[in-house]
Amino acid sequence: MTESSGSSNFLTCPQFFAGATSPRLNKSFQIPPRALCYQSFAVLYSPLSKTPVFVAERLNKAQLEDAKGEKRTNRFFADARLKKAERAELDDYKGSGFDRGHMAPAGDMPDARAMAQSFSLANMMPQTPKNNQKPWNGIEQATRKYALRAKGDVYVITGPVYEGKPKTIGDNRVWVPKYLYKLVYDATTGRAWAHWIENNDEARASKPISYAELVRRTGIDFLSKEKVLD
Repeated sequence: MTESSGSSNFLTCPQFFAGATSPRLNKSFQIPPRALCYQSFAVLYSPLSKTPVFVAERLNKAQLEDAKGEKRTNRFFADARLKKAERAELDDYKGSGFDRGHMAPAGDMPDARAMAQSFSLANMMPQTPKNNQKPWNGIEQATRKYALRAKGDVYVITGPVYEGKPKTIGDNRVWVPKYLYKLVYDATTGRAWAHWIENNDEARASKPISYAELVRRTGIDFLSKEKVLD
């Protein structure tokens, strides 16, 4: 694993972004986010929220065919590349009532190393159990099914949205998101859409929103150099 420490530049893993260009953030951060590169995904991590700002993947048929036979490890860990004051720990989630919700799903990982890395807490956020295990799991499966049918690479960016003063869990005060989103961009067709769901156990998956609407809601220009067809 490699890291561009203290930077939001993904110089060592541009392959996870369409056009090798990471999202443009139209907001400032009290503490600069960290760019973390893993084998099969990239994380822009916030030391303030102790969660990702977003997580990026590049999916395609070959990768997902390899992922089908990979055994899930369930070995969560705190990423040692982050200072202790900047990261979530396993104890933060214990007894919290929230799942450690993957942003880059374990089911997308093509081999044992990628699978193990996907259990980094830098790839997690507090998610209500039924939400994580039912509608969100359904969104992840639908995304994989689409990428398996696609003619080329599909770029997926997943992340949280907070409102007001977020609820926190654990001694490290890990922020609990109000909403979750998953952007899907087919680089072959130029089409993009986003799944948007509230982070509670009553939420249900609904019709995807447009790329323009996702940008409006998040303040992030995910595909700034791409021609996007909603």
